[in-house]
Amino acid sequence: MTKKELVEAIAKDAGVSKKAAGVALNSFVTAVGKAMKKGQRLQLPGLGTFSVVKRSARVVRNPRTGAKLNVPAKKVVKFKPAPALNKGL
Repeated sequence: MTKKELVEAIAKDAGVSKKAAGVALNSFVTAVGKAMKKGQRLQLPGLGTFSVVKRSARVVRNPRTGAKLNVPAKKVVKFKPAPALNKGL
């Protein structure tokens, strides 16, 4: 599903214009991005939980050359689906 299709689905389901649905979706994405940058957790019942986890530094191997590379530690966003979402798949 593309962003355009999602905006259309939201507009149809909520009975609002596509422009209003687009503004709401952009606002949601911005709010989620700000929460993730602060390291906060976002829990959406029926959908799942977004959280920030820290990946430790590690050494990996380039499969083509066999050379070892150091990958630095970093923070990444993790998504854990809700049981209701998993059950419906």
